[in-house]
Amino acid sequence: MKGDSHQERGIISFHDMQRKRVKFGYGVMVVMLVAVAWTMIYPFLVTIFNAFKTKTDIYTFPPTLLPKEWVWTNFGDMLKYVDLGRHMANTFLIFAGNMLFAILFIGLAAFSLSHLKIPFRKAFTLFFMCTLMIPSATYMIPNYLNLQSLGLLDSYWAFWLPAGANAFWILLLKSFFDGIHKELFEAARMDGASEIRCFLQIAFPLSLPIIATILIFGFTQTWNEWYWAGVVITSPEKYPIASVIYKYVLSGETNNIQENVKFAILTIVMVPPLIIFAFLQKYIIRGVNLSSVKG
Repeated sequence: MKGDSHQERGIISFHDMQRKRVKFGYGVMVVMLVAVAWTMIYPFLVTIFNAFKTKTDIYTFPPTLLPKEWVWTNFGDMLKYVDLGRHMANTFLIFAGNMLFAILFIGLAAFSLSHLKIPFRKAFTLFFMCTLMIPSATYMIPNYLNLQSLGLLDSYWAFWLPAGANAFWILLLKSFFDGIHKELFEAARMDGASEIRCFLQIAFPLSLPIIATILIFGFTQTWNEWYWAGVVITSPEKYPIASVIYKYVLSGETNNIQENVKFAILTIVMVPPLIIFAFLQKYIIRGVNLSSVKG
C-alpha cells in the first residue's frame, strides 16, 4: 500500500474508469486520437510506399497502400533528374548561416533586453512584439530592394542577413533569459567578466534547450522555403532543396519524371527533417521541463 501511494496518478484514476460514462468518454477520446494520428501518418505512408511502386501500380484502381511489386530502382533513377546531394548541401549551408546569424545577433539582442540596463528597454520589447503583427509579405519587397542595392542577390547572404532579424526568436530567447537568475551574471561581472563573456559562458550554455527549439524551427523553415529562394536566387545550381522540389517535381517543369520516381525523391527529402527532430527532441523536452519549474 505504501508503494502504491507514491505512484503517479493520471487524469483518470482506476476508480473513475469503473464508471460506464467515463469509460465511454475515454473510448471516444482514444478513437479520436487514433483517427487524427492516422490522418497525419497516412500521407507519409502513401509517399513512402509509392516510392517502391511501378508507374502502373500507382494508377491502379482501387488504390492500394502496399506495392504489389517492390521496385528499388526508383531511388537510383531519381539521380538522373535531380542532384539531391548538391541541393541538400546548399540547404544545409543556408541553414548553418541562418543559425550563426540568428544565435549571434538575436541572442545578443535578447540578452541585452533581458539583463542589461539599456535605455527604452520596454519600448524596444514592445516594438518587437508589434512587428509580429505585420504580415511577412509586406516587407518582402523592401528586403528584396535592399539586397539588390547591396548587390547580394543570387547569393546566400540574401538568406543569412534576414535571419538575423527575427522578432519571434528575440522574444522567445528573452523570455528564457528572464528566468536565469541575475546573481549569476553579477558574480561573473565582479570577477571581471565582460558582457560578451557572460553571454557566451553563462547564458548560452544554460539556453541550449531553447536554442535547440530555435534550431528545429530554423531548419524546418529553411528546408521548406521555396518562394523566397525563387525570388533571390537565379542560378539553378544554387537552389535549395525546396525550390528544386517545387520546380522539377511538383510544378511539372520537367515532365519526363515518372510519378514513382517523384515519390522516391520526396521520400529522400523527408528523411533529414525527421533525423534532426529525433536528435533534438530530448533538448526540447528538457526545455519544457526547465520552463515548468522556472522561478
